[in-house]
Amino acid sequence: MSNFVTKRREPFRFMVWLGIASSVMIFTMLLVAYVIRQTGAGWTDIKLPSVFLVSTLVIILSSFTLNNAIQAFRHERFGSYRTNLATTLVLGTLFIMLQGWGWRQMVRAGIGLEGNPAGGFIYIISGIHLLHILIGIIFLAVALAEAMRRRPYVDSFVYSVNPPNRLKLKLITLYWHFVDILWIGLFVFLLVHHGLDFRLSL
Repeated sequence: MSNFVTKRREPFRFMVWLGIASSVMIFTMLLVAYVIRQTGAGWTDIKLPSVFLVSTLVIILSSFTLNNAIQAFRHERFGSYRTNLATTLVLGTLFIMLQGWGWRQMVRAGIGLEGNPAGGFIYIISGIHLLHILIGIIFLAVALAEAMRRRPYVDSFVYSVNPPNRLKLKLITLYWHFVDILWIGLFVFLLVHHGLDFRLSL
């Protein structure tokens, strides 16, 4: 009974897991549609922009820095926590910039939303994932702002032992690792079907 009552007090945990399940369903349907459409008329395979590989490495690195931040938070190393959290936020922003750079490369190569459906699927899949990243960046920015307002050790410690605050960081970490793993899966899927083009212009 006590566990049930506790869970009812954590609606955000349910919302995050519901969002993750919904995202998995959306991308599963997109990939199924991709495979089906690939066998249709008018489909021509294209190469992924090489910068997508760089952005993938960046988002993987951001998961490591976020994990370092959480470990520092748990061990009351609040300076390291703020530094790693800020680094994660910067890496997430860099990921968005690199994805935009990749889209620019595709546009300059003549790959648009219309015409070849292969290009359209790449834009849609990477674009919807980018929205997930934006949501994560908002969460990270809020967490960093709260950390910067509590620079004194006592303020940071009081914040760190507050159960709702610990839960908030746990859910942010869960969500960020999810969008990281999600992109790796999407990138590998697209890479298998398209490969990389290192000749695209800057």
